[in-house]
Amino acid sequence: MIARSEPTCRTCGRSLQGVQVSASRRSGATDELGPDEPERESSDGSDLLAALLDGMDAALCAFDADGVVTHWNREAERILGWSADEAVGRRGLAGWAVRTADAEEVEGRLLSVMHGPGRQVHEFALLTKDGGRVLVRTQSAAVHGPDGKPAGVYCAFSEVHTQIDLERSIALSEALFEDASWGVVLVDVDLRPAVVNAHAARALGTGRTSVLGRPLGELLSHGVEELESALQHVLAEGAPPAPAEVWVSVRAKEGEKRRCWRSGFLRLASPLAEEPVPLGVGWLFQDVTEAKQTEQEASLLRFRTQQLHRASRAAAECEDPAEAATVHLDFALAGFADHGLIDRVAGGALTDAEAEGPVRLVRVAATPSGAPGPSRLAGRAGLPVRYAEGHPALQCVERVGALRASAGAAPPEAAREWALARQWPADAVHALCAVLRSRGRTLGVVTFLRGAGRSAFERSDAMYAEDVAVRIAAALDLAGLSDEE
Repeated sequence: MIARSEPTCRTCGRSLQGVQVSASRRSGATDELGPDEPERESSDGSDLLAALLDGMDAALCAFDADGVVTHWNREAERILGWSADEAVGRRGLAGWAVRTADAEEVEGRLLSVMHGPGRQVHEFALLTKDGGRVLVRTQSAAVHGPDGKPAGVYCAFSEVHTQIDLERSIALSEALFEDASWGVVLVDVDLRPAVVNAHAARALGTGRTSVLGRPLGELLSHGVEELESALQHVLAEGAPPAPAEVWVSVRAKEGEKRRCWRSGFLRLASPLAEEPVPLGVGWLFQDVTEAKQTEQEASLLRFRTQQLHRASRAAAECEDPAEAATVHLDFALAGFADHGLIDRVAGGALTDAEAEGPVRLVRVAATPSGAPGPSRLAGRAGLPVRYAEGHPALQCVERVGALRASAGAAPPEAAREWALARQWPADAVHALCAVLRSRGRTLGVVTFLRGAGRSAFERSDAMYAEDVAVRIAAALDLAGLSDEE
């Protein structure tokens, strides 16, 4: 025990004398009370400090100015095996907690903090009660008496591997929220971002602080329902077994950006609660938009190549070349368009010089406008289609190239009028016309139409339409030669 001055706790400023008393009480010894201290008050204070120290995650011991052990908590007992009754009252650590050969150096390093500022951190090996050795990391600081003079030392220690694990966890958290090359977002139980790293903030098109506490619907225009559903599932059921790919549209100043994020989710629970209490969800994601688009384009190209191959084999079995043209059209529509039309130049094929004048087109084949089905050959009356001047099909013949047209974001009624005015099915919203060329002459036009449920035609679609048009033109040219014969 400390004879002249009591060590005080630097955390609460109270005397640590009561902790020694409580440790002794648990081992069967009697309390020693000062002459001016009421027994009830001393008992309550010592029990409180003993409970606080015994509940610490770190082991704690204290020494007086002479190096006598005055305090020893349960975590110290767990690590080394020595109980408070066996530890308190011993002078130094030699022979029981430290090897005799190392005791002078270890005790000197621990007690030197009484004559220096702040805390000191050391690493050394301690002995366990069963003779083993444990490498610990200690933090020691001086205990000052009421007169301000050093009265002892308190030392908190833990196993090095435990400390290293903690430091690694902290370092990992800091690295994830500072230098990670993928987005990291901590979402609270209300599905609102609580912490966002720099990469995620850039992906969301906003700053790290401005995104906090905002609903995801304010940051994303599409895909937010799927994302919130995934977060709710993780809160209720736990992390999914594999990453999920979520397509979203991010609100940005320059407009919406459609992105694909490969996302992983982790349910966060409080380690301090007796039962796991969800704190939210850790959401990690990486932008894989370019890779997914490349993958989709490659898959689409393989499918279209296979369709062209199948169409060529099926058309080769047709006795009527005109029927072979409709076979090519039917195979091309799969996954590409909703309707298809084949129009032939009235009066026969045109050379490039003849195509500069007025052109009339005659319907050769068309898909059914009602229920889906194979294309049908039109009647042989040869009446021209009532295309107005400037019609996309006529412009296609004049330009001798593919042409795209669309009603855009027009209201449904306006889009219906747009389609009917061009002699197309009423549900057509997007159109793609490709010229039919064979032996250096223009034979006609093939038109592909999409409804409102599909996106507008793109440049890659035009290239595919031209490949189909080459095959249809060859079949129609052969049909013309057959008719001449």
